[in-house]
Amino acid sequence: MAIFRSASGEGRTEVVLTAGNPYGSRTLVVERDEDASAAYLCSPDGTVHGAVWLANHRPAPATIDPARVSAGLPPVMHAPATTHPDGRRPLGPLTALWFEEGDGVAIYEDDDLLAVIPGWADMSRGMPGYARDAVGETPFAWALSEALEGLGPRLANARSYWRWRHSPGSWPSFQQFVLGHLDRVLGPAGRYWDVSGERLPTVGVTERPPHAGRAVTVLSTVGMSCQRMPTVEQWIDKPDAYARIELAVATRDDPREAALLLVWLSQYPWHSVTWLGHGHTAKWYHEPSTFPLGPQYAGVLMLADQPGMPHMSGFTFGGEGVRWLWLVPVTAQQLEEHRH
Repeated sequence: MAIFRSASGEGRTEVVLTAGNPYGSRTLVVERDEDASAAYLCSPDGTVHGAVWLANHRPAPATIDPARVSAGLPPVMHAPATTHPDGRRPLGPLTALWFEEGDGVAIYEDDDLLAVIPGWADMSRGMPGYARDAVGETPFAWALSEALEGLGPRLANARSYWRWRHSPGSWPSFQQFVLGHLDRVLGPAGRYWDVSGERLPTVGVTERPPHAGRAVTVLSTVGMSCQRMPTVEQWIDKPDAYARIELAVATRDDPREAALLLVWLSQYPWHSVTWLGHGHTAKWYHEPSTFPLGPQYAGVLMLADQPGMPHMSGFTFGGEGVRWLWLVPVTAQQLEEHRH
């Protein structure tokens, strides 16, 4: 059923598509009124992270009309910046294709690519997203045709990824590949816990008891690397080497306590739309007295290598190497030091 709302008393806006990403962290909303259609990429609290004009449904004005935007209505593109200055019919059936990371989305009209709101869209920086009917670069949309060289392969990979991910047996086969790698690196497995909680991404925790002279138990996530982390490309020049990770922690105490650190962070990048990397820190989300490895600690530091621990490299997925980040407990003072 269509949802209607009024914007400052001017006209009615109809929501013609609402589509959430697989991780529950972003929602695509497409709206239209009699004059225009636009798409918005929103977080669960309603914050708009990206917005792109899609089409005019009446003849385009000579210049931008800022009053419509101020009134909360879909913008009407000015004539020089649209391939349909006379306007076009209302949009046909729309579908969404999410990036593997879940931070960006492509919109298709009758199976034709209509627009893309990538994870790096940012209205405050003048990067609204890409639209098929846009010409040049405007505050409401950039020309999709000029970005297809980079976006085309990205969307093809996304379609291929979700087709594979939703196919029978995709998760068990991936899981066995990771477990096989850990068997070789860390030795035989102990217990295994599914920590997904019915939400994507699917993640488990595997326990590796002391083995071959190693006196500590090592726990590792299984499944974080099955999907790329969001936003990496906004911070790293060559994101392919950093976009897929698993987490590990070593302990001499009850492994179930240390496993809580992995449960805490295993789905964090996708639910919070961020990434984790070497040198990053995370503050424990609850009272310090409940920190799994002791109340003297306040969070963790993530390291690509930890002295005395096995090197975990050698596993790849999707043509990209997977990095294991070791979680090292740190005090509140150490957390503060690493932030500066």
